[in-house]
Amino acid sequence: MTLQEMDKEHEEAVLTEEELDTLAKDDGTEQDNADEQAQTEERKPTVVVAEDESVNRMDLVAMLEDNGYDVVGQAANGEEAIALTRELKPDVVCMDVKMPHMDGITAAGVICDENIAPVVMLTAFSQIDLVKQAIGAGAMAYVTKPYEESKLLPALAVAMGRFAEINELLDSVERNEAELKDTQAKLKDTEEQLKKTQDTLEERKLVDRAKGLLMDKANFSEQGAFRWIQKTSMDQRIPKKRLAQAIIEKYGDDDSDKD
Repeated sequence: MTLQEMDKEHEEAVLTEEELDTLAKDDGTEQDNADEQAQTEERKPTVVVAEDESVNRMDLVAMLEDNGYDVVGQAANGEEAIALTRELKPDVVCMDVKMPHMDGITAAGVICDENIAPVVMLTAFSQIDLVKQAIGAGAMAYVTKPYEESKLLPALAVAMGRFAEINELLDSVERNEAELKDTQAKLKDTEEQLKKTQDTLEERKLVDRAKGLLMDKANFSEQGAFRWIQKTSMDQRIPKKRLAQAIIEKYGDDDSDKD
């Protein structure tokens, strides 16, 4: 045997083709998982920016992108902000209060009512009434101009965190409601089954008593009395319970008189 033939024989003895194929598939899966994990880690939080002043909007977008955010949409008024938010479903919306066509508070109210994304309000005004309106519209946080990273970034993080907590709570409530409905349905089924069982037991007791009366008063055998009740019920289409009650009413009085 040559060295080449010996090497080939050893190679075949180490791992079969099937085992090698399995390893190749496993390696591919592990690589896919690693790629998926890397993509998840690299994903940046997405933002829609709504600001009617182009210079302010450009500065805000640059600040966000420099701090790891992905600005996926820019709007100059409330209507555009709503449309972009519905389409892009960002992680957060930066919304200026004062904008043409539709102000930011109104737009924030629509976005929050539809529960699409958390909204951080941007305002040059520090009046309490505007802040209250923004919070009343559903905004998770607000930042006053001029924009500063030390104010804006924590506000965005707070807004996204609160939004996630609220939605987790809503999901929990929905799950609990679904479980409650399921439990109520099962309870109803159990109650119906219990009622059927009680009715069956009551019918059986009445039939047994009627059968005993037929044996005692009409000289039926036990089997004959039961057969008569069963056949009469089927032929006359009278429920066994009603038939048994009629027999008890007719023949049961005699026992009462004797007593």
